Amino acid sequence: MSQSQPVAEVAPPSAATDAVLMASEPVPEGTQQVQGVDFEKFKGRDITVAEMVDNMKYMGFQGSAVAEATGIINDMRAYRDAETGAKTTIFLGYTSNLISSGLRDTIRYLVRNRHVSAIVTTAGGVEEDLIKCLAPTYMGSFTAPGAGLRAKGLNRIGNLLVPNSNYCAFEDWLVPILDKMLEEQEAAKKKALETDDEEDELHWTPSRIIKRLGQEINHEDSVLYWAARNDIPIFCPALTDGSLGDMLYFHTFRSSPQRLRIDIVDDVRRINTMAVRAARAGMIILGGGVIKHHIANACLMRNGAEHAVYVNTAQEFDGSDAGARPDEAISWGKIKAGAKSVKVYAEATVVFPLMVAASFARADQPASSADDAVRN
Repeated sequence: MSQSQPVAEVAPPSAATDAVLMASEPVPEGTQQVQGVDFEKFKGRDITVAEMVDNMKYMGFQGSAVAEATGIINDMRAYRDAETGAKTTIFLGYTSNLISSGLRDTIRYLVRNRHVSAIVTTAGGVEEDLIKCLAPTYMGSFTAPGAGLRAKGLNRIGNLLVPNSNYCAFEDWLVPILDKMLEEQEAAKKKALETDDEEDELHWTPSRIIKRLGQEINHEDSVLYWAARNDIPIFCPALTDGSLGDMLYFHTFRSSPQRLRIDIVDDVRRINTMAVRAARAGMIILGGGVIKHHIANACLMRNGAEHAVYVNTAQEFDGSDAGARPDEAISWGKIKAGAKSVKVYAEATVVFPLMVAASFARADQPASSADDAVRN
């Protein structure tokens, strides 16, 4: 008895086709298509950085975020108050590792050309700038063993190396300045007692100390030098959290029973007042932690900034301030509802030079060169 032949299936199961080939609703009219950089347009010549960033707008992922951040920075730069002509007060924040890196040169450009109004950084962001004027930082490796480096007196910052001798040079340079600052403080105190006027006292603050150090270094490679020269305040609420703190600690023994006094309250009043009086406020934050929060909190005093650009690699799942997106700051009143804001999830040395090239540096070009830079 013969077995029956199986019946051939002529169509896939309808359940499968319904799942895989689910019908699409029409995409809303005007929705932008994904589009990257068409290098065919630039055959025969070099593409400029500004052109590259412009053409990343519809790239997707962080390419689009870089282009959006650049647009927001350009909006900050272009704003003028209709009545007074006042510009955006731009607060730039960066962590110390970025000054250790070559991004220091980009930051120096912004300060030298007065593209920012105020800076917030960490102790390392101050001292590493000064130390680099005294001795170089070197390229190393992320995988260089720590114990071997320690035995050689080398300190590793990622894939950068800083010899201990750099910090010795820094101490030799700094201590005489601290001595002089203490003399000035005590002389002012004595004068205030004689005049019975407390306004004659000298109150050192982190920003005043940083300005003094920028004047003393007298070196055009220095961010602090240009900040002092252009009267751009550098705030550092965590001034003691680094080699500067070590030197201040040792100085208390050297100067005993006298001691340098540093007023942090005067600085928080100063930065908050800058924000309150700003016609418009913009934040550019490279990294996280105290530099991010200090600027955002100053902008709370004016019910939020109108522009905000974050650049960091931190995530928000742990509830950290560093990882938080701009929308969280809106809930606190630190960024205005409806403000132009973006977070770029990227390492700052990769993307921030691109953003500066396509915004501040582009604006600094002669008119003809700027026109050429945007021509396809």
